[in-house]
Amino acid sequence: MTMTRRIFLKRSGMAMVGIGALPHWLARTANALDLPAGGRKVLVALFQRGAADGLNVVVPYGESYYYQARPTINIPRPSGAPAARAMEAGIDLDGFFALHPALGALKPLWDAHHLAVVHAAGSPDPTRSHFDAQDYMESGTPGVKSTDDGWLNRALVAAPGADPSPLRAVAMSAQLPRTLQGHAPALAINNLRAFQLASPGALARITGSTLEAMYDQAADAVLQPAGQDTFEALKIVQRLDATPYQPAAEYPRSPLGDRMRQLARLIKADVGVEVAFADVGGWDHHVNEGNTQGQLASRLRDFAGAISAFWSDLGPRAEDVVLVTMSEFGRTVRENGNRGTDHGHANVMFVLGGPVRGGRVYGEWPGLAPERLYQNRDLQVTTDFRDVLGEAVLRHLNVTALNEVFPGFAADPARFRGFLRA
Repeated sequence: MTMTRRIFLKRSGMAMVGIGALPHWLARTANALDLPAGGRKVLVALFQRGAADGLNVVVPYGESYYYQARPTINIPRPSGAPAARAMEAGIDLDGFFALHPALGALKPLWDAHHLAVVHAAGSPDPTRSHFDAQDYMESGTPGVKSTDDGWLNRALVAAPGADPSPLRAVAMSAQLPRTLQGHAPALAINNLRAFQLASPGALARITGSTLEAMYDQAADAVLQPAGQDTFEALKIVQRLDATPYQPAAEYPRSPLGDRMRQLARLIKADVGVEVAFADVGGWDHHVNEGNTQGQLASRLRDFAGAISAFWSDLGPRAEDVVLVTMSEFGRTVRENGNRGTDHGHANVMFVLGGPVRGGRVYGEWPGLAPERLYQNRDLQVTTDFRDVLGEAVLRHLNVTALNEVFPGFAADPARFRGFLRA
């Protein structure tokens, strides 16, 4: 069967976008992989799709209203819990907030001051639509549907000049997410092994001059550079996969665990990754959410295990990495009649990394008293998610043009919460 350009792109497991001049690395020879030196700063965005219940993720157990609003799905206070439930109580953070007990794998990172929490964070847009809210958060332009690129891609465009790698921007997903769409080249890699052709023999038969000529002759102005980028990335991943990899930590056997394991491998290999994206679904719990056990607890256990293993697996490279988590909006303060929660407003964000001032909950807590709720039902947003992401972009990636990363938003370091060392 004839191997067409489009079939190759599909089978390679990669999607790529980007229009403009070809980057410098395309001039390298077929056998040379003269990649930038290691030690690059890396920003990882982890999206919890479905609107996680932030009030049961990082629990405001110091608020009596929390227990009044959630009589059946609340997380018990860390102190004073009956002995039989002591192991199911919240994990105290600071005398007011507690981690859900299923997040126990994150507590050592908190104690080591590598993990910080930003509570009551989110989008100022009032939508309760998953689709719209995710689009606004990934584009970085709440309320604007016409934005055609993502904030993480724009951060790359605005980043200081560097010798870019074909693996500079990667998403561990089957398709390129909204966050990474834009003018800067970006890859979607669902699986490192699937990013190669069927067998070494098949690869040998169609690489070299045959494959390169296939793209050199392409008339499609977008397809030609995408094909060249695919070929370059394919060679890098092939060489990487030739060396057996043994993670330095045990990951959960789950899609998220697998994504984080592969991402850690790319970062540790120093192939030039600067920004990365991963996501995990299953957070929309309208019915039978559970408390210390149940749907949310199961999802959080996987979430914490994957993040903890990722951090441990990075080893010394963790000092150059910052990971930020987000979800499109939170859940209602009051549980519903189905022992679940409905679409809300503010949520919680985690920030993990070497330069993080961890061991603290950042942000202004608005309170859960009825008169303090947003639209009489939700946690108020007191920290715009763009200020959280903006702090990571400016202080970690050294991107100063925040107005280009978040157009229409008056990004001001004076509003930053200070969770990153300058």
